[in-house]
Amino acid sequence: MYIKRHTEETVQELARMFGAVLVAGPRQVGKTTMLEKLTAGMNCATLDDPLLRASAQEAGGTFFKDNPPPVFVDEIQKAPALFEQIKLLLDRERKKGQFFLCGSQQFRMMKGVSESLAGRIGLVTLLSFSLRESHGIACDTPFLPVEPYFTERRQQLADISYDEVWHIIHRGAMPELHDHPELNWQMFYGAYVRTYIDRDVRELSEIGDTVKFTKFMVAAAASTGQLLNLSSLARDAGISQPTAERWLSILVASNIVYLLPPYSNNITKRAIKTPKLYFLDTGLAAYLTRWNTPDVLKNGAMAGAFFESFVISEIVKSYYNKGILELPLYFYRDRDMNEIALLIEENGVLYPIEMKKHADPQKKDVAAFELLDKIPGVTRGPGGVVCLYDRLITLCGNDRVIPIQYL
Repeated sequence: MYIKRHTEETVQELARMFGAVLVAGPRQVGKTTMLEKLTAGMNCATLDDPLLRASAQEAGGTFFKDNPPPVFVDEIQKAPALFEQIKLLLDRERKKGQFFLCGSQQFRMMKGVSESLAGRIGLVTLLSFSLRESHGIACDTPFLPVEPYFTERRQQLADISYDEVWHIIHRGAMPELHDHPELNWQMFYGAYVRTYIDRDVRELSEIGDTVKFTKFMVAAAASTGQLLNLSSLARDAGISQPTAERWLSILVASNIVYLLPPYSNNITKRAIKTPKLYFLDTGLAAYLTRWNTPDVLKNGAMAGAFFESFVISEIVKSYYNKGILELPLYFYRDRDMNEIALLIEENGVLYPIEMKKHADPQKKDVAAFELLDKIPGVTRGPGGVVCLYDRLITLCGNDRVIPIQYL
C-alpha cells in the first residue's frame, strides 16, 4: 500500500516554479516510488536500464528526442551529461515542470546541477519515512515548540506506546521494512550496506578497501549523538585522518549521516566549533553497532544517543519535507561543558530543545536554557524536553514536556 509522502506537495510546488525538480536522498527511501506516482502519464526513463544509460551517456543530444519532456528520469547521476541538455531545453522552451529527476549520489548530481542548472531547478531531499508519514498524519508543518504548532499537531496524534517507539528506533524507517514487517532486519541492512558501498561509494571515490570503509561506517554509527572526532574515527577504522575526512563527506553527501553545526555568533567566544554527528536512520546505526533487538538497545549504554538521534532525524525530516535545505538547526556547548542539545532558529529567535529517553523530565533538564539569556543580542523562545511522557504539559515557565508523538 502506498503511503503518502509529505514531500509530494513540495515537489508539485517546485514544479510550478522551476523547469526541473531534483529529488535526492539515500537508497531505498522511496524517491522513485513517489515520483512515479506524481508523474503518472508522463514519459519515464530509468538509467538503471543499460540501453537507456548508454543512450544517455553516448548520445545525450538525442536522448530527450526519444524521451521528450515532460519526463521523469530516474538515477540521473549515471548520466551527468544530461544536465547540460536539460539546461539547453529549458532555456529554449522556458516551460515549468518539464523534468523530474532523482538519484542517490549527491556529489555527482550536485556538481552537474551547480554547473548547468543553477536557478533553473528546485531541489528536495527525501529521507526514510517520518513518524508522521508512517502513522498517516497529514500535518507537514516543520517542528517548532510554539503554541500554533502544538495546536495543529494536537488535532492529529498517533497513539504510540513506549515499546513501539523503541521498535521503530531499532528497526528504522526504510519503506521496505515498514511495508513488510516479516522481513529479516539483519539481512535487509546487510544487503543495504553492501549495495551502498558497491554502487554508490565505489563510484564516488577510489575506495580500494571496502572492509575498512565498513569499519569506518561502524565507527561513525558508534559515535551517533556525539561530537565529531575525526582522529578517533580514523584510528578505529585504521585509516589516515584525511581519508576519514573524505569518507565522512561521502556519508554526509549520501544523507547517511547528518552533521549538526554548533551555534555561534560574534559574542559566543566560549562556544565550541565542532559539529555533532547523527545517523539519519537509527535502524542502520543499530545494525552497524550490533544492537540486535529493541530491548537490548533501549537498556544498553547507547540508548540515550539513539533516542537523541531519532528525535534529530524526525525534526530534520520535517524541514526537508517542506523543501527547506538550509536547516535552521544547531546545538550549543561551551568550554564549561554546558550544553543545549538542539536550538531551532526562526526569525532571530532561538528555541531550545532537550531530548531524554525517560518519561519523567524535571526542571533541571531545561536549566541550561538560561544560558541563552546571557548571550547579548539573542532572544530565547519557548522550548521543551522531547521524551516518552504521554502528555504535553508545562514544565517550567514557557518550557514544556513534549511527547515524542508531537514531532
